[in-house]
Amino acid sequence: MTTNPNSASGASPSSDTNQARDPHTLRSSRWFAPDDMRSFGHRSRLKGMGFDDIDYEGRPVVAILNTWSDLNTCHSHFRNRADEVRRGILQSGGFPVEVPVMSLGEMMMKPTTMLYRNLLAMEVEEVLRCHPIDAAVLMGGCDKTVPAMLMGAISADIPSVFLPAGPMLKARWKEATLGSGSDVWKYWDERLAGNLCDRDWNCIENCIAPSAGTCMTMGTASTMACVAEALGFTLGGAANVPAVVAEHSRLAVATGRQAVEMAWEKRTPSSFLTERSIVNGVITSLAIGGSTNAIVHLIAIAGRLGIELTLERFDELSRITPVLGNLRPAGQYLMEDFYHAGGLRALLKELGELVDTSCQTISGVSLGQQIAEAEVIDNDVIRSRENPLAVVGGTSVLRGNLAPSGCVIKALAAEPRLQRHRGVAVVFDNYAEMKAQIHDPELEVTADSVLILRSAGPLGAPGFPEWGMLPIPQKLLQEGVRDMVRISDARMSGTSYGTCVLHIAPESAAGGPLALVQTGDEIEIDIPGRRIHWHVSDAEIARREQQQPEPKPLADRGYLHLYAKHVMQADKGCDFDFLVGRTPGAEPDIF
Repeated sequence: MTTNPNSASGASPSSDTNQARDPHTLRSSRWFAPDDMRSFGHRSRLKGMGFDDIDYEGRPVVAILNTWSDLNTCHSHFRNRADEVRRGILQSGGFPVEVPVMSLGEMMMKPTTMLYRNLLAMEVEEVLRCHPIDAAVLMGGCDKTVPAMLMGAISADIPSVFLPAGPMLKARWKEATLGSGSDVWKYWDERLAGNLCDRDWNCIENCIAPSAGTCMTMGTASTMACVAEALGFTLGGAANVPAVVAEHSRLAVATGRQAVEMAWEKRTPSSFLTERSIVNGVITSLAIGGSTNAIVHLIAIAGRLGIELTLERFDELSRITPVLGNLRPAGQYLMEDFYHAGGLRALLKELGELVDTSCQTISGVSLGQQIAEAEVIDNDVIRSRENPLAVVGGTSVLRGNLAPSGCVIKALAAEPRLQRHRGVAVVFDNYAEMKAQIHDPELEVTADSVLILRSAGPLGAPGFPEWGMLPIPQKLLQEGVRDMVRISDARMSGTSYGTCVLHIAPESAAGGPLALVQTGDEIEIDIPGRRIHWHVSDAEIARREQQQPEPKPLADRGYLHLYAKHVMQADKGCDFDFLVGRTPGAEPDIF
């Protein structure tokens, strides 16, 4: 364990660490302990893999659920980290078993990893339930792996600790410090505007992702890692340790040790997660200027606990939560700076009474105890409540006749002049149409236009992809325009920025009003007033509704068929309707 108060902390030995523990209380003993034919088969197959009695007898079986893949750039260091987790499990007397689960690599999977978040959640739940597992280390990081693994572990309700992948290191190009994701958009716009040559663009491509790990901005990956720590699902300080520093290796070992303690203590998700924990997660995502995607994921996580988290509750908390993390894309700094400035624990401590520090964590201590020794090292990266980046949370919820069930916007990442705006719609029916037409010199569009993309929600795309940051038309970029109002039923990457209204619910493919908008209609947004309005009469809306064709089925087989039948809308977290609620399945009863 490191002595730095802002470094990730290892497991604290429980009061009865040295006391005798009854191995028959372990869940895995049902597989291995009885003197019967079934258990003979379980033990003999372990021995067929080269294990001996001493490897597992009387020891907690700790599963390492590893989302490593050659196609998941964020997790390219997980082969080594799994071995380090294994070392920690062995140090504390556990029996480590590595179990690969689906890897959701945001950069490579199409149309989006969000399509498969619920599939990974189901896999985690069932893998934990069907195997002789006493506790688990959940290894994830890239965007959807975090909520998926937490959702699955909550539903299985088996002791589980999350190990974040950690952000990659900062990148440099010439005199600029690059942030993955957000700077891609910025420099691509400059290239389209004629301000960046092909050689420089290639140099940026070669250096913008300098190491293993998740995006180094406060995108969805780092947002959800911070949320996981605020929920109590990680060791203290785990959320911000860069992926490739030595401390991340020590964190992996310490996480393995912690999992063994949790197995003996039966510290399940239901034993420490409460509605107050969820509120801490929401406040954390707001205070760090986090990704709008956190809203969808937190609603789904809360739903697995049987807790209803509404968009209204998000907005209530947004109105009282200052943004203290001066982090891109909303602020100035990157995750490596946040780590050196004190990290999430220091920020949580700075939030004071806004955080419920009595909430418990996987370490068996309260959140207050976990952050007690934290301190802010750099008060420009982690602002004080007297000097926030913004006086209220960076995410706002809008409602109106275009979004009856609500929509969201990261107001902190929008230009101030567009906080209140009324403009004429330029509508794209789908992503392919938008891509084909957006840079057409003949496209009738101005800086005051409102770009609309539909067929981009959970059903329409399908999968709710990150298409919400519609590109600025090239002819406007060449005129110096760098932001305009964009509205869609899509999500937006947590690394993105701009005046982008997202998660329109219900989506167009589910019969929402967005399906009826036509080019030339006037759309108005009022972020301070939390309002979005479509300036079309009720009579005209009714006329257009009558002309709408019947929706076509998404698929007639496979996972897409299941997905289309059961996925809920954005305001409900996009979980499957049959997985909501605190419903851990029955333990296996046939041995």
